[in-house]
Amino acid sequence: MMDHQAPVRYANAGGVSIAYRVMGTGPLDVVWVPGLASNLEIDFESPPFDRLMQRLASFSRLMLFDKRGMGLSDRNVGAPTLEERIDDVRAVMDAVGSDRAALIGVSEGGPMSILFAATYPQRTVALVLYGTLARARGDVDSPHGNEAAFAELYRIFDDGWGTGESLRMFAPSLLGNVRIREWWGRVERTAGSPHTMRAFLDTLAGIDVRAVLSTVSVPTLVLHATDDVCIPIGNGRWLADHIRGARFIELPGEHITGYVGDRFADEVESFLTGRRHAVATDRVLSTVLFSDIVGSTEQAAAVGDRRWREVLDQHDAVVSRQIDIHRGKHVKATGDGVLATFDGPARAITCGCELRDSLRLLGIDVRVGLHTGEIELRGEDIGGIAVHIGARIAALANAGEVLVSRTVTDLVAGSGIEFADHGIHQLKGVPGDWQLFAVTST
Repeated sequence: MMDHQAPVRYANAGGVSIAYRVMGTGPLDVVWVPGLASNLEIDFESPPFDRLMQRLASFSRLMLFDKRGMGLSDRNVGAPTLEERIDDVRAVMDAVGSDRAALIGVSEGGPMSILFAATYPQRTVALVLYGTLARARGDVDSPHGNEAAFAELYRIFDDGWGTGESLRMFAPSLLGNVRIREWWGRVERTAGSPHTMRAFLDTLAGIDVRAVLSTVSVPTLVLHATDDVCIPIGNGRWLADHIRGARFIELPGEHITGYVGDRFADEVESFLTGRRHAVATDRVLSTVLFSDIVGSTEQAAAVGDRRWREVLDQHDAVVSRQIDIHRGKHVKATGDGVLATFDGPARAITCGCELRDSLRLLGIDVRVGLHTGEIELRGEDIGGIAVHIGARIAALANAGEVLVSRTVTDLVAGSGIEFADHGIHQLKGVPGDWQLFAVTST
C-alpha cells in the first residue's frame, strides 16, 4: 500500500501553494503530471493506482502533485494556463532539489508536459505521454478531435459529477461496478466542484500545442489505450508521428484501465532505464484459494482409514491437476483441503469451480473460499491478513459452493462470471463487515 514515509508537502509557485509528494529514492527523477482530476490522498485509495506508483518509485524518485485549483493545492485560483502549470512543475522540482527529471504526462497533463519539455530541455531527461493529445478540437491538420467526448463531459459536470458518472468516459467497463463507482465519485468530489471542472475543461478545449511538437528534442514515448473513448487512439498516433524520434506503443484497455496494468509500468521503466526491473519483495498481491472436504470426519469413520486414504489420494491428484491447469501455486495441504494462490482472480474462480465439479464426480463434496489481497511470502509458505480472510470465507461456504469476497467480484468485473449475493458477514478475527458472493456461473 501507499508509502507512508511520503507525506504531502507544499511548494510555492508564485504565491500559490502546490501540494506534492515524493516517493522512492532511485537515481532517476520522475514527475507524474496528472490528468483532468486528481487528489493526492484519495487517488491512493485505489490499489491499482497505488501499485503503479510503488512500481514507478521502485526505480526512481517519483514526484506527484495536484495542479493549482485542484485537490490539495490552492483552490479558487481559476483554471490554470499551460504556462502556470509549467510553473507548478518547476516549483515542485525546485522544492525537491531536482535539476532534471523525466515527465509522465497523462491525459490533460500531456500538452503541458510537451510544452515543458520543449521550453526546458535542459531540465527534461525524457518525455512519456499517455492518453493525450496536441489539440482537443479537430480540423484538417489535426483530424482526431473528439467534440462528442467534450460535450458528454460538460453534461456530466452539469448532471452527475460527484457520483462516479465520468467513468462513462474514462472506463466504461467499470461503470456498473458499484464499489468502484462509489470510490470514483469521491475522486470527482475531492478533485473539484462542477464549476471548477467546467473551467478546467474550457481551458483544455482551447489548448493547441501542435506548433511545439517539432521543437521537442528529448527522447519521447507515446502510449495510448486501444479502447480510449475519451481521447481516441488516433491522437496518440498523430503525436508520435509529429514528435521527432518518438516511439508509439498501443496498450490494451480504456483510458484509465490502460495505465494501471503491468504493461504500462513495464514500458515506462524499459524506456526510462533501459531495463525491465522485477522488484524484489516479500509482499505481493495474490488471490488466495482455500478448499475443504465437507463432512470429512464422518466419511472417514464410515469407510475406514484405508479407504479414506485412497479417497484423499484421489482428491489430491484432482486438486494438483486443476491448480496446474489454471496456473496457480499449490502452497500446502490444510488437513482435508488445500491452500493455493493465483496471480489472477478469474483463473482462481474457474479453478475453484472445476475443482468442485471434478471432485463431485468422485463422490467428494467440497467448499471453496476466495479472497484477493496482499500476502507475505515466507519461503514456501504464505501469511498475512488476506490468508486469514480466505480461510474464514471458505468456512462460511456451503457444500458445493464457491464463495468469494467483494474484492474478488470487483476485480473480475466484465469477465462474464456471475455471482449471487451471499449477504453481509463478520469474519472471526477480521474487523468490519464483509459482503460475500457465491459464484453461479463462469
